[in-house]
Amino acid sequence: MNLSVLACSFRRIFINQAREKSLLYQLLYPMHGSFHALHVFKYITFRALGAGLTAFILSLVLGPHFIKILTRKQYQQTIRTDGPQSHLKKTGTPTMGGILILLSVTVSTLLWADLTNKYIWLVLGVMLSFGFIGWLDDYKKITEKNSKGLSERVKIFLQTLFTIVTIYILFVVLKVDTNLNVPFFRTVTPQISWIYFAFAWLVIIGSSNAVNLTDGLDGLAIGPIITTALTFGILSYLAGHVKLAEYLYIPFVKEAGEISILCAAIVCSGMGFLWFNTYPAQVFMGDVGSLALGAALGTISVITKNEFVLAIVGGIFVVEAISVITQRISFKTTRKRVFRMAPIHHHFELSGWAEPQITVRFWIISLVLAMLGLATLKLR
Repeated sequence: MNLSVLACSFRRIFINQAREKSLLYQLLYPMHGSFHALHVFKYITFRALGAGLTAFILSLVLGPHFIKILTRKQYQQTIRTDGPQSHLKKTGTPTMGGILILLSVTVSTLLWADLTNKYIWLVLGVMLSFGFIGWLDDYKKITEKNSKGLSERVKIFLQTLFTIVTIYILFVVLKVDTNLNVPFFRTVTPQISWIYFAFAWLVIIGSSNAVNLTDGLDGLAIGPIITTALTFGILSYLAGHVKLAEYLYIPFVKEAGEISILCAAIVCSGMGFLWFNTYPAQVFMGDVGSLALGAALGTISVITKNEFVLAIVGGIFVVEAISVITQRISFKTTRKRVFRMAPIHHHFELSGWAEPQITVRFWIISLVLAMLGLATLKLR
């Protein structure tokens, strides 16, 4: 197929959407003449709060029923035999709980977000496509009753395939610029052209897999996901507001503010999921959730030009990934291990830290990193 024809097709999908806004906007806003309070549906901040509350209620209400379904179908976590022995007692705990998060986020976003916004559809598409990869991985683990799942090659191939489509839409169809925004330096925005494509690939896939590696203890991954999504909800709103973006010397990305609604849904669906995932967990997120949410956050950072800020705010994910890479390189080259076990949260666990201690301390660090990330807005 001719590339120009393909580009036109994507443009019709992502730009020339039907003229409707959110589903609730269509239903309620026409009555604003009779009910003045309905004017609030015009504001992103109100709809972000609405999306968050909807996602929280959905995940909290559907959670018990969803856990029963997973238990009845015997979608149970397979525990690594070479991991900490304390984890063996978790055998039989339902997994694939990330489906509940993705469902809550998708439904609440469709209800409250502007459905003509191209970025909303793009991030949802990335989230659900990576969720599909995670589902395949989880399902293979369950049916074969081992903790390996998909091979790394297959997983990276599928992730690369979906990421290439995402990058094509972003930079060819939507014509997002390829300037690199560097925190702390107001005027440093180098134009790196096609190199940006490889950089975006690294950010999206790296973020997805880093979140996946962090998901190893009860409630560990969802805490930093919440703080990171909250931070990027703020950053998305600022990037989409021309005056605030100009005042803060950050790149203005037209229509990016709508992404804050999706971020609010991630934050609050994560809070609802944490109700069941906190120690001792009634359900695990699984790769279906961690791969999807990591990819969504990576995509949002690329859209808003905050890739380096993601590395700061998501520092927990970065450290977890680096610990695995370091351990592998060290063992292959010297046959020695740097950590007792990787990812690094297992190192602390084998060093005598209780699981809740590790989780809460990582949450605290994540909150501090989120504040540091927001501080970069003024340190320019």
